[in-house]
Amino acid sequence: MKLVITIPALNEEETILNTLEKIPGSFLGIDEITILVVDDGSTDNTANLAAKAGANVVSHIQNKGVGSAFQTAVSFALEHNADLLVNIDADGQFDPNEIPLLITPVLDRKADMVIGNRFHSGMPVDMPRVKFRGNKMVSRLVSAICGQSFTDVSCGFRSYNRESLYRLNIYGQFTYTHETILSAVYQGLKVIEVPISVRYYPERRSRVAGSIPKYAIQTSKIIMRVLLDYRPLKVFGTTSIISIVIGLAFGIFLFIHYILTRSFTPYKTFGFLALGFIIFGLIILFIALVSDMLNRMKRNQEKMLFELKKLRHERKNPKTSK
Repeated sequence: MKLVITIPALNEEETILNTLEKIPGSFLGIDEITILVVDDGSTDNTANLAAKAGANVVSHIQNKGVGSAFQTAVSFALEHNADLLVNIDADGQFDPNEIPLLITPVLDRKADMVIGNRFHSGMPVDMPRVKFRGNKMVSRLVSAICGQSFTDVSCGFRSYNRESLYRLNIYGQFTYTHETILSAVYQGLKVIEVPISVRYYPERRSRVAGSIPKYAIQTSKIIMRVLLDYRPLKVFGTTSIISIVIGLAFGIFLFIHYILTRSFTPYKTFGFLALGFIIFGLIILFIALVSDMLNRMKRNQEKMLFELKKLRHERKNPKTSK
């Protein structure tokens, strides 16, 4: 079994060596370990230090975002015939000695993807309260969307098996944490959480969530896009039903008023509102049906992409074929 440990890094020259040094040299059930540092456009000495420490380094010419760094790591892992991929941050928040907690469920075939849960005992020490509450809100939202309960959907300390790497098609550059969960669950992969420890540094500013409003906007865009991709009938259908119900309510009120008074006055406007809401609802319903059809096409495309990726990499690495 081959494990690739990837570390996305942006200007982490102060912490990258310490993180690399703490990674154990062996794990039970793993025959080969490859360490990859994805330098996401650093302007300091991060890449050079990582390379001198013996890590493989892939550098982006400019900062592209954590989502792009993850996509680079996935491509590297598949190209290098990895059975598992573990992502861990470069800032020292997570303990590399806990990597077995993430890979054991995958090795035991109990999960395809394992997420570290920072909140199993409540709010971590020194974590800003606003970030804790924000994370909990996003976790509830993602849980509601995918129909599976999660406590920490934003943690970057995770593991993936090869099948999940084949199946994940990530488009967000800003971040990938929520998109991977939704994509994996919707494609029938088993995603679980395991308790991990985390250490926060009050003086350190988060690279991803440094600006709460920006993080909220970018995360909402990603979640909405995935929701529209995988649950269009639910999104558009709900909007359509609400619009039609409002239109019917106006119409029924106007009809009852006419029965009682034999006049539409002074509520003639309600008739136009009823007609407008009903027509709008029917248009959205049509969009919902078309989107659902496109969703089925997307699912077929994802199946084909999975088979093509698998075929491509297994041809390069015949030993992985079963």
